[in-house]
Amino acid sequence: MKKLLISFILLTAYFSNAQSQKSNIPKGFTYLHEVIPNIVYDIRYYGTYNFTGSPIDGYERPTAILSIRAAQALLNIQKELNSRDLGLKIFDAYRPQRAVNHFIKWARVLNDTIAKREFYPLVEKKDLFKKGYIATRSGHSRGSTVDLTIIVLKTKKEIDMGSPFDFFGEKSHHNSVNITNEQKKNRQALKSVMEKYGFRSYSEEWWHYTLNNEPYKNTYFDFPVQ
Repeated sequence: MKKLLISFILLTAYFSNAQSQKSNIPKGFTYLHEVIPNIVYDIRYYGTYNFTGSPIDGYERPTAILSIRAAQALLNIQKELNSRDLGLKIFDAYRPQRAVNHFIKWARVLNDTIAKREFYPLVEKKDLFKKGYIATRSGHSRGSTVDLTIIVLKTKKEIDMGSPFDFFGEKSHHNSVNITNEQKKNRQALKSVMEKYGFRSYSEEWWHYTLNNEPYKNTYFDFPVQ
């Protein structure tokens, strides 16, 4: 009887916590894994493996939130890729404004270059704003922009895109001439399926896509990812 009571208390706490998390998401948003149960996450800004070398403000859990409209579009993409034994991996989705502010603050400390060798070896930190890699406002904060790649379903291994996520440099541009034909083909495969279901690309970053018909075009949100 005591064990049953403890189990009941734990389950009550779990569902209460889940409900609490849901209540922190504005109407019109959803956790991506609730729409796409087999989605794979690699939420870099929750941890230290990112271009700043530290966890980013506003990322309290390694999860992804998107507008419901964007999530449903991604579901169609996932279904098509799954039919080819492929799938999506998500690096970032909704990004609170406080995270963008964290990037801005970091960018102004020019001697903080702990992750330069891996993420921006050929770009001076002082030029990250000028070259468009960091901005004071991000489309991610509107809730319908996502950073992602394609993986092989069986192995969960990423297909070769020619540069890693968040690599700041020409090699990450869609029209880069410094990648192989196979890498160009892989980028085009991602671009084609994303455009088919209503997303547009960003020329400087092969991983970055925004829903054309985004529901909150002029609103920049700041609720935490939790």
